[in-house]
Amino acid sequence: MVTEQSWRRVGRDGGLPLFRVAGIPVLLAPSWWLGSAAIVVLYAPMVERLVPGTGGTAGVLLAATLALLLGLSVLAHELGHSLVALRLGMPVRRLRLFLLGGVSEMMRTPDNPRHEGLIAAGGPVVSILLAGAFSLGAFAIPYRDAVWLLIAQTAFANAAVAVFNLLPGLPLDGGRILRAGVWSITGRRAAGTKAAVVGGGVVAVLLVAWAVMGLLDGAEDRWLVFGVCLITAWVVVAGARGELTAERRRTWPEGLTLSQLMQPVLQLPAESPVSGALTASAGRGVVLVRADGVAAGLLDRGMAERLASTSPHAPAEQAAVPIRPETVLLENETGDEVAERVMGTPAWEYLVVDLEGRPSGVLRRADLKAALDRG
Repeated sequence: MVTEQSWRRVGRDGGLPLFRVAGIPVLLAPSWWLGSAAIVVLYAPMVERLVPGTGGTAGVLLAATLALLLGLSVLAHELGHSLVALRLGMPVRRLRLFLLGGVSEMMRTPDNPRHEGLIAAGGPVVSILLAGAFSLGAFAIPYRDAVWLLIAQTAFANAAVAVFNLLPGLPLDGGRILRAGVWSITGRRAAGTKAAVVGGGVVAVLLVAWAVMGLLDGAEDRWLVFGVCLITAWVVVAGARGELTAERRRTWPEGLTLSQLMQPVLQLPAESPVSGALTASAGRGVVLVRADGVAAGLLDRGMAERLASTSPHAPAEQAAVPIRPETVLLENETGDEVAERVMGTPAWEYLVVDLEGRPSGVLRRADLKAALDRG
């Protein structure tokens, strides 16, 4: 059950909570208001020229309505991604709308190229359908009045969103589709990511070139186009770099085994003095076991050191971190599966067990991160 307190917590680190769709929290980032205000300021003066007699307050209202329709269009685009992900059994953490668009935050990355491609295509498909629907609406209006302009501009915006997002470069949807294709051919997700990152660089260069050409052309809206292109190019470059870094952190280095990384495990009674448990934990992971045979948790060295400094004979269980299902790894899991789970689960240590559920080692998050950074 999601409580009001947890709903507020979701909002604090992502924006203003609006509502939920299919159980997915929808949040509005502060930057969305900046983008909408810019649309109103820049678009309202153009309304009078496009549709004479709709200036002043009417122009501002028309521009504000356009900003709202664009926001709803972006929401629909992101829901296209999210609903496909849910259909494929992938949980979605939240959906956020911000300055230049939105993002659907998945709880984990797709584990096969087919899912990657389907989720990526979900957004552009929705945008294409919206562009078609609004275009039909514009054709159905006999007079080019303010309503016609609003519908036509929304149709154009959705078409532009679809076309731009299908460009083959990360972090755009087209880049994810490209990654899925290369991944499917090579069998390596990392190869697909590298190809799509290169595509993202090409897209950024083209955006900058378009911005410069607009300035040289002397169009009336050249400075607006210039600013939007530069900001978008920066977002693409930053997103591509982030994708490459994330890929490196989840790709298991060749030749490395889990047994080489994990520490040997030692089981101690939960009531053992914390000072003794701390001494025994040197170079090893410690599982604290209660008298009934149930594991109390993994000994946390930081907590143990603080406790031992004041109460060296206190039960070691007081410095234990509970063992959760998501912090338990099977020793026969593939390296990529281990990296994906560890990087997606907040914990300092993970218990490794054999096929019969017996502890065989402890993996420290810092050791895995260092190995992935080196690899």
